[in-house]
Amino acid sequence: MHKRILAFWVLCLWTSFAIAQETKPITWQDIPTWKYMQGSSFKVSPDGQWIAYGMVALEDNAEVILQKVGDPDSKKTFKIGHTSFPSITFSDDSKWIAFKEYPAFSKKKDTNGKGPKDKLTLIKLGTEEKKTFENVSSYSFNGEAASHLAINLPKDGNGEAKGSDLLIYHLNSEKTQNLGNVTEFSFNKAGTHLAYAVDAANQSGNGLYLLSLANNSIQILDSDKATYKSINWTEKGQAFAALKMVEDKKYKQSHGKVIGVKNLQNAQVTLYDAQKDSTGFDQSYTISGNRRPMWSEDLTRLFYGVHSLVLAKKEEPKKEENKDSVAVAESAAMKKIMADTTIKSISDLQKAIAKLDSGKVNGKKENDADKPDMTIWHWNDSRLQSRQQVMENQDKNYSFYAMYDLASGKHQVLQDSSMKDLNILPKERYALGSDDQSYELDINLDGQRYSDFYIVDLKTGEKKELFTKFYLPSYASIPRPSTDGTKLIYGEDGHFFVYDIPSGTTTNITEKIPVTFVDVEDDHNVVKPMISPLGWSSDSKYALLRDGWDIWQVPVDSKGEAVNLTQNGRQNSIRYQYRFGLDPDEKGIDLSKPVYVRTYGEWDKKSGIALLSPAKKGGLQAGAKSLIWEDANIGGLTKAENAEVYFFNKETFNTPDQMYVTDASLSSPKQITENAPDASKYAWSAGTRLVNYVTDKGDSLQGALFLPAGYVEGNKYPTVVYYYEKLSQTRHNWSNPGYSGTGWNPNMYTSNGFAVFIPDIVYKLDDPGMSAVWAVLPAVKAAIETGVIDEDNIGIHGHSWGGYQTSFLITQTDMFKAAAAGAPLTNMISMYDLIYWNSGGGNMSIFEASQGRFRGAPWENWEAYERNSPVYHVKNVTTPLLMLHNDKDGAVDFTQGIEYYSALRRLKKPVVLMQYKGENHGLSKLENRKDYSVRMMEFFNHHLKGEAAPDWLAKGIDRIDMEEHLEKRAF
Repeated sequence: MHKRILAFWVLCLWTSFAIAQETKPITWQDIPTWKYMQGSSFKVSPDGQWIAYGMVALEDNAEVILQKVGDPDSKKTFKIGHTSFPSITFSDDSKWIAFKEYPAFSKKKDTNGKGPKDKLTLIKLGTEEKKTFENVSSYSFNGEAASHLAINLPKDGNGEAKGSDLLIYHLNSEKTQNLGNVTEFSFNKAGTHLAYAVDAANQSGNGLYLLSLANNSIQILDSDKATYKSINWTEKGQAFAALKMVEDKKYKQSHGKVIGVKNLQNAQVTLYDAQKDSTGFDQSYTISGNRRPMWSEDLTRLFYGVHSLVLAKKEEPKKEENKDSVAVAESAAMKKIMADTTIKSISDLQKAIAKLDSGKVNGKKENDADKPDMTIWHWNDSRLQSRQQVMENQDKNYSFYAMYDLASGKHQVLQDSSMKDLNILPKERYALGSDDQSYELDINLDGQRYSDFYIVDLKTGEKKELFTKFYLPSYASIPRPSTDGTKLIYGEDGHFFVYDIPSGTTTNITEKIPVTFVDVEDDHNVVKPMISPLGWSSDSKYALLRDGWDIWQVPVDSKGEAVNLTQNGRQNSIRYQYRFGLDPDEKGIDLSKPVYVRTYGEWDKKSGIALLSPAKKGGLQAGAKSLIWEDANIGGLTKAENAEVYFFNKETFNTPDQMYVTDASLSSPKQITENAPDASKYAWSAGTRLVNYVTDKGDSLQGALFLPAGYVEGNKYPTVVYYYEKLSQTRHNWSNPGYSGTGWNPNMYTSNGFAVFIPDIVYKLDDPGMSAVWAVLPAVKAAIETGVIDEDNIGIHGHSWGGYQTSFLITQTDMFKAAAAGAPLTNMISMYDLIYWNSGGGNMSIFEASQGRFRGAPWENWEAYERNSPVYHVKNVTTPLLMLHNDKDGAVDFTQGIEYYSALRRLKKPVVLMQYKGENHGLSKLENRKDYSVRMMEFFNHHLKGEAAPDWLAKGIDRIDMEEHLEKRAF
């Protein structure tokens, strides 16, 4: 009997356990409260002993998780209200943590600004000591000293003062002091001094101040009826520069003056007043308030911006009004109003009289000169008027670099209108200037980029021409300075060259290396695009270059031999992609220390981290040591600032991204975060498979096939095919469940019983649409051979360029049962001449040198443009189409969606166009992202799973019924 009872209870317990372990598909209604780790919020204390990170949700309160590394029991959770981006900071001595608290989540928006304010929590690590500060705007520990915490309190909106209170909290004594009317503040790196600017009511006490934290003494560096701004410490923190702006009503801009401060204990202040400079400062210019000033590394020169002064408009003197003439005019206006036949009610009459009282009749001010509101578009404009409008503020704020030499007391302008860009090189001995104005019109037309380059001697201000009409097929070709600022590496005609600035000599550093550094996989219409260099060595003796597979250590003096550091990349199809920078203060790559590199398997999609070790005779030794190599997405290697404690993140297609802690060997890593704590409640993809295929043009490619949750071998499943050029590398990527701006989320689909297939596409010039046909159809056929895909229930989806591929594919095949296209290009001919409104530039360069991949304009290549335009093949469409296209799309003009929709509708093809008012290229408003995500899945559920079509899909919604329809669907 007892055995039976025991067996019964064991069975009950096992059943309860099994029920508890059951998972379910995640629904769109689960997303608002789904908590996940906000990646950039993950912080490590400098001693590597503590971590903290933020857990956020769309419509729920966030949390800060704090724990001691290696001690899970020390984990503490703090509720911090609603935010998407938690603010968390450790002090440099690893004794304190501070984080902000925000108002609690509410669906009611605070429109009057009188709701709850942000708070700041301060905790002494390893203790229960906790302090909260109310009404906080921003905060900062004082650098390496870590003795004080500065807390900026928001301005209350009263009075004329522009500044607000700055609270200085002494961490050890717990005493506070208040600095009033502070507009800007900044600690130096050592944390010994605080520079701050004051802007008080009536400018009384306005000035630049320096607080010494050791003895709490304040030095008044400069005080005037002026605005002080742009405090900029040197990297070492032994000096800083700032601006003093003095209003002059004669001009639209204030007069700028540069302040340089060094020798902090007894501050030595240099004030350069350009208005009092008789040695050569052009008085039609002033020092700009739009460029932060800075010291040279040796503290002998100050750099700043200058721009021309613009006279303020003179106010016209008011003319004395003749009362009799005013009365006559008003009487005439009143008669005109009474004779107006559109006035049919007392309300209309009151409105008309109100217009008269405000000096307006028929919508215009009496006696006002009429001015047109217009734009003149001229064929010689180097930039479209629309681009000029987008860039207007930047153009207005543009300034030329200038320099003030303290020893000579001389000002020197370093550039002018013939050299629009200037980059001051390391050590401030030289600068690299560039200008593309001579080629700007052609660049904006055909996308082929050219620029002139110059070397500027920062001792003399002399400008020397380096290159004229230099071709830039990719950004990798742009000259980049060595860490000592005396050399430049640049790409030209398939090789890398080093230019030695002092000697003026050039060396081809890759001509003897038996591989190419041209990106041979770049299929855009550009010539010999280079692969971006990994960087310079810290001693400026080597350049580290990538050939697409391996990393090469190349001496820049041409005396030594280039060394293939990684050796097995090309041989084993492993890509050594990039280096992990572990020291935020490093200058170049220190080859005397180990170098960690991210690795990626081209054909198996594994990833990991490899180590390059220093050689005894300098540089790095050949042969990379693989430390991590897994069927996962590995990345994000970081190091604690003051300890040999290392962290990296890992994720797979069905396990959320988590952080791991380890040592320098990266061995025996331990998971230390709990991202997405509810993930175990839901069913995720059962696995992935790689599908190999050959395109119709002979290219060997791959696609990633994601199995549905609960996959059973031998069963076939409805499948959504998604693509955007090459994406098979996402095989091991976790997709956090959410409402994306395009409606697509692969985890949501696999969790709900769909297979997802993501094939790669490569392109042939003049055939961007046909390239998708040549790649995607063979890919899908190969995927069908796996037995996973139900060939009778395949849908396709893509957005933007992927939306174009979708809208084109359904004109070429009836393989797909349903298609969803977001913001698609549909007419390559009309699209060519339209404007990319987000940037204001034209589409021409995009078609000829970027994603379009055409040679020439439509009138030069008509058949190719027509052949690849979905709208010209619309009669072939048999696939039901759901389109998303918004009226304010600044990338793909809304007319592209309308063209395709109207053509399909004319032919009575099944098409539904979703338009969200005021939205751009993707959906940004949460309510819109929610709505479209749900509708797109409903669309695929109907066509691929046979579920009943909702009313909006079956018969549409009349405008008069739309409000009620939306209210019913809201969640």
